[in-house]
Amino acid sequence: MQLPSTMTYIEITQPGGPEVLQPRQGPLPVAKPHELLIKVHAAGVNRPDALQRAGQYPMQPGMNPLPGLEVAGEVVGLGADVQGFALGDKVCALTNGGGYAEYCTVPATQALAVPPGMDMITAAAIPETFFTVWANLFDMAHLDATQSVLIHGGTSGIGTTALALCKALGIKAFATAGTAEKCAQVQALGGEPINYREQDFAQVIAERTAGKGVDVILDIMGGAYFEQNIAALARRGRLVVIGFLGGAKVKEVNLLAIMAKQAVVTGSLLRSRSTEEKAVIAAGLERHVWPLLAEGKSLPVLDQVFALADAAGAHRRMEGGDHIGKIVLQVV
Repeated sequence: MQLPSTMTYIEITQPGGPEVLQPRQGPLPVAKPHELLIKVHAAGVNRPDALQRAGQYPMQPGMNPLPGLEVAGEVVGLGADVQGFALGDKVCALTNGGGYAEYCTVPATQALAVPPGMDMITAAAIPETFFTVWANLFDMAHLDATQSVLIHGGTSGIGTTALALCKALGIKAFATAGTAEKCAQVQALGGEPINYREQDFAQVIAERTAGKGVDVILDIMGGAYFEQNIAALARRGRLVVIGFLGGAKVKEVNLLAIMAKQAVVTGSLLRSRSTEEKAVIAAGLERHVWPLLAEGKSLPVLDQVFALADAAGAHRRMEGGDHIGKIVLQVV
């Protein structure tokens, strides 16, 4: 397959606002033995991209400095050790960075076939949030249809994904949102909305569960919600922290409240997980979620599509807080 010698990619020129995202020209990445080279058709935009751009994401040694954690496109190169893929395959993949580009390399174990009939824009909106939600709600918190969950940021990419999966799997879900429009979207996705600007979510959970609380909380806020989260948990409930929009530190922790409920407080960062861990998550998605997607269930909610060159505009949209669902960059 004849490939160009250079490509367009987006570089973080320095830590700062969206304006530091600038198009650049450079050589194509080269697939390592266990990797695929993908011609990117579309790339998803996610909150960690903005944190990385601002210099606030904990980058580990060896991480790809280019933004972009998920792509959809065509396989145009195969590493020597890759099995199960062929040139021309249509895939979506969780990257280790570098997705804001015309070409991207990914470990083959982090790529999955695009579900039948799905377009590339929709496929690009799947990997990062679906990997995150599956790993945290189902692998770590062991959420099932006999339990209930509270999802913070119900109209974010993570929130809409979690709600869609809970609806498909018959799980009772509550979700916070900040406007009437966003609460309506939560309801449309099968969740019970809580307007956090007008209501104390812990109090609402107590009222709607007859004082029991929820079994699992998926939290993107961090420090600001910690005390209320513990109050909203049921006995032996699990609080899973995956973001810190409300601060990465908690000033005071009432350990007695945690002990009295036998609560579990945990969390994770997806990007810093090992290739082996991500492969396990991908296998779980392929087994449990890909059949749902093939049936047209649990599809990602799309907000707005931007050109690759306007990655800055995509970040402004995300950080403005008005979006509902996923923002995607169109490359082809």
